Amino acid sequence: MRQINFVIIFVICLALVLFGIENTDPAVIRIVKGIELQAPLSVELILAMGIGAVLAWVFSVWTQLQRALDSKKDVRVKDVRIQELEENVERYKAELEEQQRLLPAAAHSTQGNEAEAYAQ
Repeated sequence: MRQINFVIIFVICLALVLFGIENTDPAVIRIVKGIELQAPLSVELILAMGIGAVLAWVFSVWTQLQRALDSKKDVRVKDVRIQELEENVERYKAELEEQQRLLPAAAHSTQGNEAEAYAQ
């Protein structure tokens, strides 16, 4: 993957150099009324691409940050739900143990019936 990235970056840089060699004609940039800059067309376009790349990177970082915050919220909600379910399981275990303690005679009588069924 690193080699593919290197090839892509190399090709883009080579294209920019060739573009810069071919487009050396001066062009005027009007920033606001009364302020003008004059530079070779290739420099202006490369700067515009650089600014666009930086803005794309900033937007990418911003969206990753938003996703990270959203996933933290989801994790917190799921942690609360897991805690509730664990409490329910503990409560159900306690209820089951209580019911088993209250009905010991029924458990012994069913075991005796099973023994009689096997004897026949």
